[in-house]
Amino acid sequence: MSEYFRGIEEISIRNLGVIESAEIEFKAGLNVLTGETGAGKTMVLTALSLILGGKSDSEKVRTGADRLVAAGRFAITEPLVSVIEESGAEVESGSLLISRSVTSDGKSRIQLGGEPTTAGKVAEIAEELVEVHAQSSNHRLTKPTFIRSTLDSFGNHLELVGQVAELYREHQELSERIEQLRSDYQNREREIAKLTEFVAAFSAINPTLGELAEIEAELNRLGSVDELQQAASLALNLVDAEDFSVSAALASAKRALDHAAGKDSELDTLTESFGDALYTYQEVVGALHRYLSALDADPIRLEYLQERKSAINSLIKKFGEGSDREIAFTQLIDRARESSGRIADLEGGEDRIADLERELHLVFLNLSKSAHELSKSRRDTAAILQQKITSELRLLAMPHSSIIVEVLSKQGSDIGDFSASGLDEVALLFTSHEGAEPGVITKVASGGELSRVMLAIEVVLAAVHQVPTYIFDEVDSGVGGKAAVEVGRRLHLLAKDAQVIVVTHLAQVAVWADHHLVVRKSEGGSVSISDVVALNESERSVEIARMLSGQEESASAQEHARELLEMVRESVIS
Repeated sequence: MSEYFRGIEEISIRNLGVIESAEIEFKAGLNVLTGETGAGKTMVLTALSLILGGKSDSEKVRTGADRLVAAGRFAITEPLVSVIEESGAEVESGSLLISRSVTSDGKSRIQLGGEPTTAGKVAEIAEELVEVHAQSSNHRLTKPTFIRSTLDSFGNHLELVGQVAELYREHQELSERIEQLRSDYQNREREIAKLTEFVAAFSAINPTLGELAEIEAELNRLGSVDELQQAASLALNLVDAEDFSVSAALASAKRALDHAAGKDSELDTLTESFGDALYTYQEVVGALHRYLSALDADPIRLEYLQERKSAINSLIKKFGEGSDREIAFTQLIDRARESSGRIADLEGGEDRIADLERELHLVFLNLSKSAHELSKSRRDTAAILQQKITSELRLLAMPHSSIIVEVLSKQGSDIGDFSASGLDEVALLFTSHEGAEPGVITKVASGGELSRVMLAIEVVLAAVHQVPTYIFDEVDSGVGGKAAVEVGRRLHLLAKDAQVIVVTHLAQVAVWADHHLVVRKSEGGSVSISDVVALNESERSVEIARMLSGQEESASAQEHARELLEMVRESVIS
């Protein structure tokens, strides 16, 4: 697998529904899962949902088992590696392990990179790893935020959207500042006096963020000098005394082993490990000697730190808010940073308010200009996007269907017309045949049509809004024949830019797979490790024949299967 591969490498499942145990390896390109009804194909997607932070359900635990376990290994790249490691999880050689267990009484545990975490945290990271499409997830098409972000991704509006959001935030903050200043102006002398007193008290101490924790750590060490000296000295006496030194004993043992060097590779390996242990031991003992020599009582420093801690606590007690001392301390530092500006605002009086209002007006003009520019670009982009999605739908055997990306913009004459995303509401409208009145897509499209619309959107956006892995379930719902072939073709196209995993019951979709997996049930009705297998070309023909006719032994079905596979090979080559 390429070092640049991103996506799901493998998942393991234990005691989930009909699956007793399974190890499933996924590859780059189009991965297809097939199997008879009830064989457990959808349980694979259930396992992935659990791994990715989805809702746990004790009813999914296999009958007779006390818990289910699902784990997935993901190949990831920067910058996601840094984000995950900052959360305390471990990423090994670009691979991230996520594991989830659910007990029969409903208790759920999840680990991210070997560290316990929450399903919510994993779900956040999962958004950067996997995009799941099923009829149950197509509700996103009703959300204006999803449609708008889709349009902005396609139009490469990220910088302009950020600019509008920042100007809107700046306008909101300035408005609140002016409002607060007007409110405080009536009592400005009292407010100035309060702020001046606080600034003077804070400046006299001038604490820094994190200082209180550092003081307490040093006080704890200085207050325990005798105990620390006793522990370090005792340890050194045990391992590095004049009459007996572990270092000397280890060195003698190492020399004895060196005499047999080259005579047995196993002993040579042990000798090398012995040398490493000796080096580590000497490093630790040296560090312990240095620690002990530097560990001196410092009553002057101790007294200073105690007074400093008392002064900071008094400042927090007098000016802080809330019962959490650390939060109150952080808020005091933020307040001190802002106080000089607040005093300048209050001393400036009406002139200061006028200056801020002029600044507010300038920000509004810039916001209006950027938002109108964004609106125009969205309208231009919408025309292109709807044409591309409609073209994709017609390739998906929906020849008379059309998508309309509707951008409704407010005038922008008042700040109330704006939001952090600009002036626009974006909607996705759909018609299934020519001459029909466009309607909200989730109200006028069937489940199968919705799945194909989502597939069309992903194919169009793949070059600009790519996630490592796309998972499709029920994407072939309600289709067959030529339409199914075209669904498979578009999934194969999407798989050129990302890993795609599809659960399907249609041979016309399965023939497009780069990696074909079949899930079978044993005679006892369960699925074990040996029942999830990757198929070679000859085995694929048999499976495709089964999917076509239900009779894998049928010569005509196998011939049809070979024809479909040959059609795909010719299509890929051309």
